[in-house]
Amino acid sequence: MRRWHAEHHRSERAGWLRAAVLGANDGIVSIAGLVVGVAASGAGQDSVLMSGIAGMVAGAMSMAAGEYVSVQSQADTEHADLAKEKRELVEDPESELFELTGIYVRRGLQPELARQVAEQLTAHDALGSHARDELGITDTLRARPVQAALASAAAFTIGSLLPLAAVLLSPPARIEAITIAATLAGLGVSGALAAWAGGAAVARGAGRVVFWGALAMAAASLIGRLFHVSL
Repeated sequence: MRRWHAEHHRSERAGWLRAAVLGANDGIVSIAGLVVGVAASGAGQDSVLMSGIAGMVAGAMSMAAGEYVSVQSQADTEHADLAKEKRELVEDPESELFELTGIYVRRGLQPELARQVAEQLTAHDALGSHARDELGITDTLRARPVQAALASAAAFTIGSLLPLAAVLLSPPARIEAITIAATLAGLGVSGALAAWAGGAAVARGAGRVVFWGALAMAAASLIGRLFHVSL
Protein backbone atom coordinates (compact mmCIF):
# COMPACT_ATOMS: atom_id res chain seq x y z
CA MET A 1 0.00 0.00 0.00
CA ARG A 2 1.33 3.39 -0.95
CA ARG A 3 1.75 5.96 1.74
CA TRP A 4 -0.08 9.24 1.58
CA HIS A 5 2.26 12.08 0.80
CA ALA A 6 1.81 15.82 0.82
CA GLU A 7 2.05 17.70 -2.45
CA HIS A 8 2.76 21.37 -2.84
CA HIS A 9 1.88 23.14 -6.06
CA ARG A 10 2.86 26.56 -7.30
CA SER A 11 -0.78 27.55 -7.77
CA GLU A 12 -1.09 27.60 -3.97
CA ARG A 13 0.96 30.77 -3.87
CA ALA A 14 -0.56 32.40 -6.95
CA GLY A 15 -2.45 35.09 -5.03
CA TRP A 16 0.28 36.53 -2.84
CA LEU A 17 3.00 35.82 -5.41
CA ARG A 18 1.25 37.91 -8.04
CA ALA A 19 0.84 40.84 -5.65
CA ALA A 20 4.40 40.57 -4.35
CA VAL A 21 6.02 40.36 -7.79
CA LEU A 22 3.90 43.20 -9.14
CA GLY A 23 4.66 45.35 -6.10
CA ALA A 24 8.41 44.73 -6.12
CA ASN A 25 8.86 45.36 -9.82
CA ASP A 26 6.65 48.43 -9.69
CA GLY A 27 8.63 49.73 -6.71
CA ILE A 28 11.94 49.30 -8.50
CA VAL A 29 10.82 50.69 -11.85
CA SER A 30 8.64 53.54 -10.56
CA ILE A 31 11.14 54.95 -8.10
CA ALA A 32 14.09 54.36 -10.42
CA GLY A 33 12.27 56.17 -13.22
CA LEU A 34 11.38 58.99 -10.84
CA VAL A 35 14.88 59.53 -9.50
CA VAL A 36 16.50 59.13 -12.94
CA GLY A 37 14.12 61.68 -14.40
CA VAL A 38 14.69 64.16 -11.57
CA ALA A 39 18.46 63.61 -11.71
CA ALA A 40 18.46 64.13 -15.48
CA SER A 41 16.70 67.47 -14.97
CA GLY A 42 19.74 68.76 -13.11
CA ALA A 43 18.40 68.49 -9.55
CA GLY A 44 20.79 68.01 -6.65
CA GLN A 45 21.26 64.80 -4.73
CA ASP A 46 19.04 65.90 -1.81
CA SER A 47 16.18 66.79 -4.13
CA VAL A 48 16.52 63.51 -6.00
CA LEU A 49 16.52 61.54 -2.75
CA MET A 50 13.52 63.35 -1.29
CA SER A 51 11.61 62.89 -4.54
CA GLY A 52 12.33 59.18 -4.37
CA ILE A 53 11.24 58.86 -0.73
CA ALA A 54 8.00 60.75 -1.40
CA GLY A 55 7.38 58.52 -4.40
CA MET A 56 8.01 55.40 -2.31
CA VAL A 57 5.45 56.39 0.35
CA ALA A 58 2.83 57.46 -2.17
CA GLY A 59 3.45 54.45 -4.37
CA ALA A 60 3.21 51.92 -1.54
CA MET A 61 -0.10 53.41 -0.39
CA SER A 62 -1.40 53.51 -3.93
CA MET A 63 -0.42 49.89 -4.57
CA ALA A 64 -2.07 48.75 -1.34
CA ALA A 65 -5.28 50.64 -2.04
CA GLY A 66 -5.46 49.53 -5.66
CA GLU A 67 -4.77 45.90 -4.85
CA TYR A 68 -7.27 45.89 -2.00
CA VAL A 69 -10.06 47.41 -4.08
CA SER A 70 -9.36 45.06 -6.98
CA VAL A 71 -9.22 41.89 -4.93
CA GLN A 72 -12.14 42.98 -2.73
CA SER A 73 -14.25 43.31 -5.87
CA GLN A 74 -13.36 39.72 -6.70
CA ALA A 75 -14.21 38.68 -3.14
CA ASP A 76 -17.57 40.45 -3.34
CA THR A 77 -18.38 38.58 -6.54
CA GLU A 78 -17.41 35.28 -4.93
CA HIS A 79 -19.60 35.99 -1.88
CA ALA A 80 -22.56 36.92 -4.09
CA ASP A 81 -22.17 33.75 -6.16
CA LEU A 82 -21.92 31.59 -3.04
CA ALA A 83 -25.00 33.22 -1.52
CA LYS A 84 -26.94 32.60 -4.73
CA GLU A 85 -25.78 28.99 -4.85
CA LYS A 86 -26.69 28.44 -1.21
CA ARG A 87 -30.19 29.77 -1.84
CA GLU A 88 -30.65 27.57 -4.90
CA LEU A 89 -29.55 24.50 -2.96
CA VAL A 90 -32.33 25.16 -0.46
CA GLU A 91 -35.02 26.07 -3.01
CA ASP A 92 -34.32 23.47 -5.72
CA PRO A 93 -31.86 20.80 -4.56
CA GLU A 94 -32.83 18.32 -7.28
CA SER A 95 -31.95 20.74 -10.08
CA GLU A 96 -28.66 21.51 -8.38
CA LEU A 97 -27.90 17.80 -8.11
CA PHE A 98 -28.71 17.38 -11.81
CA GLU A 99 -26.42 20.31 -12.61
CA LEU A 100 -23.55 18.81 -10.61
CA THR A 101 -24.08 15.46 -12.30
CA GLY A 102 -23.86 17.11 -15.70
CA ILE A 103 -20.56 18.71 -14.78
CA TYR A 104 -19.04 15.34 -13.95
CA VAL A 105 -20.45 13.77 -17.12
CA ARG A 106 -18.78 16.48 -19.20
CA ARG A 107 -15.53 15.70 -17.41
CA GLY A 108 -15.65 12.13 -18.57
CA LEU A 109 -17.61 10.09 -16.01
CA GLN A 110 -20.39 7.73 -17.01
CA PRO A 111 -23.84 9.16 -16.16
CA GLU A 112 -24.52 6.57 -13.45
CA LEU A 113 -21.16 7.13 -11.79
CA ALA A 114 -21.47 10.89 -12.18
CA ARG A 115 -24.84 10.79 -10.41
CA GLN A 116 -23.40 8.68 -7.61
CA VAL A 117 -20.42 11.02 -7.16
CA ALA A 118 -22.70 14.07 -7.17
CA GLU A 119 -24.97 12.53 -4.54
CA GLN A 120 -22.09 11.62 -2.26
CA LEU A 121 -20.39 15.00 -2.58
CA THR A 122 -23.69 16.78 -2.03
CA ALA A 123 -24.29 14.77 1.11
CA HIS A 124 -20.78 15.60 2.33
CA ASP A 125 -20.62 19.32 1.42
CA ALA A 126 -23.17 20.54 -1.11
CA LEU A 127 -22.11 24.18 -1.17
CA GLY A 128 -18.41 23.36 -1.25
CA SER A 129 -18.91 20.98 -4.16
CA HIS A 130 -20.79 23.55 -6.22
CA ALA A 131 -18.33 26.29 -5.30
CA ARG A 132 -15.42 24.19 -6.48
CA ASP A 133 -16.86 22.40 -9.52
CA GLU A 134 -19.46 24.86 -10.79
CA LEU A 135 -18.06 28.25 -9.81
CA GLY A 136 -14.35 27.43 -9.72
CA ILE A 137 -13.94 28.85 -6.21
CA THR A 138 -11.45 27.01 -3.99
CA ASP A 139 -9.77 27.81 -0.67
CA THR A 140 -6.41 28.00 -2.42
CA LEU A 141 -7.49 30.58 -4.97
CA ARG A 142 -10.02 32.52 -2.89
CA ALA A 143 -9.66 36.29 -3.02
CA ARG A 144 -7.88 37.65 0.07
CA PRO A 145 -7.91 41.47 -0.18
CA VAL A 146 -5.97 42.31 3.00
CA GLN A 147 -3.25 39.78 2.26
CA ALA A 148 -2.90 41.04 -1.30
CA ALA A 149 -2.80 44.69 -0.20
CA LEU A 150 -0.16 44.12 2.48
CA ALA A 151 1.98 41.97 0.18
CA SER A 152 1.78 44.55 -2.58
CA ALA A 153 2.64 47.51 -0.35
CA ALA A 154 5.50 45.70 1.39
CA ALA A 155 6.92 44.49 -1.90
CA PHE A 156 6.70 47.97 -3.44
CA THR A 157 8.56 49.42 -0.46
CA ILE A 158 11.25 46.77 -0.59
CA GLY A 159 11.67 47.18 -4.34
CA SER A 160 11.93 50.96 -4.07
CA LEU A 161 14.78 50.70 -1.56
CA LEU A 162 17.14 49.63 -4.35
CA PRO A 163 17.07 52.86 -6.40
CA LEU A 164 16.95 54.93 -3.20
CA ALA A 165 20.08 53.19 -1.94
CA ALA A 166 21.75 53.82 -5.29
CA VAL A 167 20.95 57.55 -5.02
CA LEU A 168 22.14 57.72 -1.42
CA LEU A 169 25.43 55.94 -2.08
CA SER A 170 26.27 57.45 -5.49
CA PRO A 171 28.57 60.40 -6.08
CA PRO A 172 26.33 63.36 -7.04
CA ALA A 173 27.66 63.40 -10.59
CA ARG A 174 26.97 59.69 -11.13
CA ILE A 175 23.48 59.32 -9.67
CA GLU A 176 21.75 58.66 -12.97
CA ALA A 177 24.21 56.10 -14.32
CA ILE A 178 24.59 54.17 -11.06
CA THR A 179 20.83 54.13 -10.42
CA ILE A 180 20.19 52.74 -13.90
CA ALA A 181 22.83 50.03 -13.50
CA ALA A 182 21.62 49.02 -10.03
CA THR A 183 18.01 49.01 -11.16
CA LEU A 184 18.64 46.81 -14.19
CA ALA A 185 20.57 44.36 -12.02
CA GLY A 186 17.81 44.32 -9.43
CA LEU A 187 15.14 43.82 -12.07
CA GLY A 188 17.06 40.92 -13.50
CA VAL A 189 17.20 39.25 -10.10
CA SER A 190 13.55 39.92 -9.26
CA GLY A 191 12.38 38.75 -12.67
CA ALA A 192 14.43 35.57 -12.39
CA LEU A 193 13.14 34.84 -8.87
CA ALA A 194 9.54 35.45 -9.91
CA ALA A 195 9.92 33.13 -12.89
CA TRP A 196 11.56 30.46 -10.75
CA ALA A 197 8.86 30.68 -8.08
CA GLY A 198 6.15 30.42 -10.72
CA GLY A 199 7.82 27.58 -12.60
CA ALA A 200 8.53 29.63 -15.74
CA ALA A 201 11.73 30.05 -17.75
CA VAL A 202 14.15 32.06 -15.62
CA ALA A 203 16.01 33.79 -18.47
CA ARG A 204 12.80 34.82 -20.20
CA GLY A 205 11.29 36.12 -16.96
CA ALA A 206 14.37 38.19 -16.18
CA GLY A 207 14.73 39.47 -19.73
CA ARG A 208 11.23 40.86 -20.11
CA VAL A 209 11.37 42.67 -16.76
CA VAL A 210 14.75 44.21 -17.58
CA PHE A 211 13.51 45.30 -21.01
CA TRP A 212 10.47 47.17 -19.71
CA GLY A 213 12.46 48.66 -16.84
CA ALA A 214 15.10 49.98 -19.21
CA LEU A 215 12.40 51.44 -21.45
CA ALA A 216 10.76 53.20 -18.49
CA MET A 217 14.02 54.74 -17.29
CA ALA A 218 14.96 55.83 -20.80
CA ALA A 219 11.63 57.64 -21.12
CA ALA A 220 12.02 59.26 -17.69
CA SER A 221 15.57 60.37 -18.48
CA LEU A 222 14.43 61.88 -21.77
CA ILE A 223 11.68 63.86 -20.05
CA GLY A 224 14.13 65.06 -17.41
CA ARG A 225 16.57 66.30 -20.04
CA LEU A 226 13.82 68.06 -21.97
CA PHE A 227 12.95 70.04 -18.84
CA HIS A 228 16.48 70.54 -17.58
CA VAL A 229 16.09 72.93 -14.67
CA SER A 230 18.48 73.00 -11.73
CA LEU A 231 16.70 73.09 -8.37
